Amino acid sequence: MVGDTRRHELTDLEWELLAPLIPRATTGRPRVSDRQVINGMVHKIRTGISWRDLPDRYGSWKTVCTRFRRYALDGVFAQALQQIPAHADAAGDTDWLVQIDSTIVRAHQNAAPHRPKKGDPPAGRPRRSRPRPNPGRTDHQNPPCL
Repeated sequence: MVGDTRRHELTDLEWELLAPLIPRATTGRPRVSDRQVINGMVHKIRTGISWRDLPDRYGSWKTVCTRFRRYALDGVFAQALQQIPAHADAAGDTDWLVQIDSTIVRAHQNAAPHRPKKGDPPAGRPRRSRPRPNPGRTDHQNPPCL
């Protein structure tokens, strides 16, 4: 895949950093290429499509979805998010830029959300001043004939 990287796929450098962290299958039938499956995961996350709409170039959507779930449960992604930045920091490839904003915006007291008082009706329903009389009879008085 050298030079054939698509928009929502890992570059060769990104893959070199991530590949050692992907678990290898030891038994069973031959697997779909790890890079192909990871690129499918990246494509799904970056575009927001559903698993079933994953393009065919990434293999079966079920395979990509199953491995995504397995890697998430096994902590593969968490490990990658810890080790890759640490590797880049150790190599001096990280440019730490920290920006702190100390702007204070004061709001008027009427801008605070309304806290209902005890006995207030739930939001969205008007408050009645007094209960309305129920016109007509109650169910136990002269039930209608059927």
